[in-house]
Amino acid sequence: MNVRTTAARRLLIAGALACSAALIPAAALAAPGAGRASYTATPACATSGLDVWLDTQGQGAAGTIYYDLKFTNLSGAACTLFGYPGVSGINLSGTQLGSAAIRVSGTPHTVTLANRATATAILGIVQAGIFPSAQCGPVIAAGLRVFPPNQTQSRKVPFPFPACSKSGPAYLKIMPVQ
Repeated sequence: MNVRTTAARRLLIAGALACSAALIPAAALAAPGAGRASYTATPACATSGLDVWLDTQGQGAAGTIYYDLKFTNLSGAACTLFGYPGVSGINLSGTQLGSAAIRVSGTPHTVTLANRATATAILGIVQAGIFPSAQCGPVIAAGLRVFPPNQTQSRKVPFPFPACSKSGPAYLKIMPVQ
């Protein structure tokens, strides 16, 4: 055998090995079930599967009353919540009153809710009377509009309380879901 034939043969074998190596992963990916995780991630809790309610036994401190805002999973399957809910005061027609709740420092983490389990976010309602009347526009709210974390649909929670009708004063404070 001459040098030229040996070099050509080696090149041909190297090419065949390279093609084989490229085809093995492609064949594995085409196999049924390949490339899929062996588990299914728990989905985020949809607003439609949650009952949102307020524990009205508040705790007062320095002009603010803190309440437990509750999220109960009624979807029939486990789901997760992560982050801060969106909260605002509303009137009887559902129109937002003043500014939405500000986020109070806290470290969000994923909360997995089994069916019928409940998670909590602490909601602070600042006494509207501490703000100048001209800045606040004091009114009585009919309740709260609550968006579960990372959701675009809301729930209304009936709960009359003194609120500000004007934007600006931060009369609502919310912590992440726990």
